[in-house]
Amino acid sequence: MQLDLNLLTALDALLEEGSVAGAADRLHVTSPAMSRSLGRIRRATGDQILVRTGRSMVPTTRALAMRAQVHGLVQQAHQLLSAQTELDLATLERVFTVRWHDALTTACGAALITGAHRQAPRVRLRLTAEPGTDGPELRRGEVDLESSSSVPTLPDVRHRLVGRDRLVVAVRPGHELAEGPLSLERYAAAEHLTVSRRGSLRDPIDDALAELGLERHVAAAGPTAAFALQLALGSDLVVTVPDTVTRTARDQAGLVTLTPPLLLPDVPLYLLWHQRYDDDRAHTWLRDLATETIQALFTPPNI
Repeated sequence: MQLDLNLLTALDALLEEGSVAGAADRLHVTSPAMSRSLGRIRRATGDQILVRTGRSMVPTTRALAMRAQVHGLVQQAHQLLSAQTELDLATLERVFTVRWHDALTTACGAALITGAHRQAPRVRLRLTAEPGTDGPELRRGEVDLESSSSVPTLPDVRHRLVGRDRLVVAVRPGHELAEGPLSLERYAAAEHLTVSRRGSLRDPIDDALAELGLERHVAAAGPTAAFALQLALGSDLVVTVPDTVTRTARDQAGLVTLTPPLLLPDVPLYLLWHQRYDDDRAHTWLRDLATETIQALFTPPNI
């Protein structure tokens, strides 16, 4: 059955006003037009809806039974199609999925959850690990907010630069590199460990060394920064990691931090989301909260 949904608005007005003239005035239409709408509603429902009693009209039993539901449907339709109202964090109920690099989650995931719960107690956050390969989860709506060290290539994925990190060298206490000045040659001659969710044994550091005519030996690749730091603590392997997001983990592990003996570019940190959330006020709140949380670790980028 194909029905004109405008009849719901007319039915709601008729049941609220109890007269054709009153409903017409409420919806700014003529009384004949409202009478025609009532006729269509009667044909569609198989019920009189309003019946005359003396000089007034009263709703039928069925009309009384449907009045609250009809009013609710009309209100929902108005809310769905009208401009968004102010966001009420105290009553907001929503589940957000945040996919961050493991080091970033370790550094400020707890602060994000705490801040979100304090401002919006009914919001629930799911912090998930990065997959081994890039996927379409942002586009499918399975992930709401993601971290990345590079600008997205897809035109429908938005990005925001929230910080820049510098690379540092981490070794166990007593490691030979911690004794005396760290020269370029000593650094290149050590056995290294890369951090790669895909298991890559090469990263931009190798390119920087190659430009200087040097090559390092990478003995292993670890999937997460936490794993790499743990392995460096129990071995002679050297790991080069972002400073800010791994600082707490390095300090807790008791690792020694060294300045790299070569000039390495800063590591940018971006937040990514799909364009469908550009005008979503709840998502905007989450983006802003995540930005504030992360920038508590960083100096805000100069852009």
